[in-house]
This record gives sequence, structure tokens and C-alpha cells, in this order.
Amino acid sequence: MKYLNVKGERLPVVGFGTSGLNGGKCTRMVEFALDVGYRHIDTAQGYANEAAVGRAIARTRVPREDIFLVTKIWRSDFGARDLPRSAEDSLRALGTGYVDLLLLHWPNDAIPLAETLAALAAVKTAGKARHIGVGNFTLAHMEEAVDRLGADLFCNQIEYHVRLAGAQRRMLSRLRRDGSALVAYSPLGRGLIPRDKTLARIGAQYGKTAAQVALRWLADQDGVAFITRTGNEAHCREGMAIFDFDLSDDDRAAIAALDDGTRVIDPGWRPRWD
Repeated sequence: MKYLNVKGERLPVVGFGTSGLNGGKCTRMVEFALDVGYRHIDTAQGYANEAAVGRAIARTRVPREDIFLVTKIWRSDFGARDLPRSAEDSLRALGTGYVDLLLLHWPNDAIPLAETLAALAAVKTAGKARHIGVGNFTLAHMEEAVDRLGADLFCNQIEYHVRLAGAQRRMLSRLRRDGSALVAYSPLGRGLIPRDKTLARIGAQYGKTAAQVALRWLADQDGVAFITRTGNEAHCREGMAIFDFDLSDDDRAAIAALDDGTRVIDPGWRPRWD
């Protein structure tokens, strides 16, 4: 496993995401992921599976302190009164006294960001979140949060993959400058990227899949971690087996040519993307 050093914390580069996994299947897959070496587990209130994730963490032989556990507050609960209650709800569902990282899932411009960040920081001060961060923030949101309001943010979790590199370049530079991580979600473009013929050709040289090539491309970047979600045990193992080969300069050039600005997560209420 490769780790990033983010604000004094060792962040596992490879994370296991749980979006779309529910009930017993979610619990089984999180247990399996932990068994095969994942130590970065990502959930959210919006996934409606925190309790299932919590059951896996209670059952696993992996010590809680070795698991980097992430959850996210939904955007309707960003008010000063709502956010602390919402965080407590997540801790109860997860069956833990703290999370390692608590994120704002999406921006909500209807609630003052200063109010939201103050409430989020208070959860951290109370010892219920070791680190705090954001998800899907734009450069304008980051400027307000960090430059104007002085927030100490661990990361921005955003869509980032081989098809969406150029559009996120300025954000990656910004996060590196701040000493924060870019945590990539949908690193395989919701199934789009594993079907790519160029990636498959590159992978064939190393006995790897197209998906593993795309994940290795991410893992090689300074300040970047990623979370990949699967309900398939074989694919889960694949996501960990990416550190025994190296991409060549020619490989990287071919991968760069794939960047066409494709987004796979683009809800109607999203912010105006950079």
C-alpha cells in the first residue's frame, strides 16, 4: 500500500468506496476489502449505508485505529444546529466514537459557508472527527473556505480520472499548494474507463487490466488518493494489485490523449464547474 503524508496524517492512496452498496452486501464487501488490505473506507449519509459499513468494521479483525474511516454530511444539514446533530447520527450508525475524516458532501450556497465551516470545525475540536474536508468544491469555494475563512481542509473529494484530467488540473495545483489531498471518486468513470481499448493495450504489456492502468495513473500522482467501488470480489482484489508495474513515458502520453473532459457525476443541482 502507498500512503500520502497529508497534514501529518498517513492517508492510504487506495480507498474502498461504498456508494451503491447496501445491507448485507455492503457489509460483506467492506469486510472483504479490509481482509485483502484496504485501510481507507469511504461512506456517506447520502449512501444510506453507514450502519452496514459500521457492522463490517465491528466484525473485522483489523483494529479500528488502522482503518481510515470517512463519511460525509449531506448538504441539507449544513446549518449550525443541524450539522453537529447530523454528525452524531453518523457516528451512531457507524458504531464508532469518531471518524478519521468528515466531509461536506457537496457545497450548499443557500447556507453561509462560514456558518457551516465553524460547525464542522467544532465537530473536530470535540474529537469526533480527526480531520475535516470538503467534496465537490470549486476553486471559488476553496478560495472562500481557505483563503478568506481560514479553514484547515484535509482534502477536496472530486471526480478525477483519465478522461477528466485537464479540467481538474488547477484544482490539483491548488490543493498541493495548500498541503491538502485530492481524493478522486469515480476513478473508473462508472465503468466507462475499463472498456477503453488504449488502456487495455497498455495493460496487456504488464498482465494488467485497463482498470488497473487507470488506477496506477492516479496512484503515481503527488497528492492524489482515490476511492473505487465494486461489489465484485475479484475486482476488489484488482484494485490493490497496482503497485507491481510501472507506466512508461509512452504509456503516459497515450493516457494523456484520452482526456476529453468527460464527467460521469453531474447532477442538476451541482455547482458551476471550473
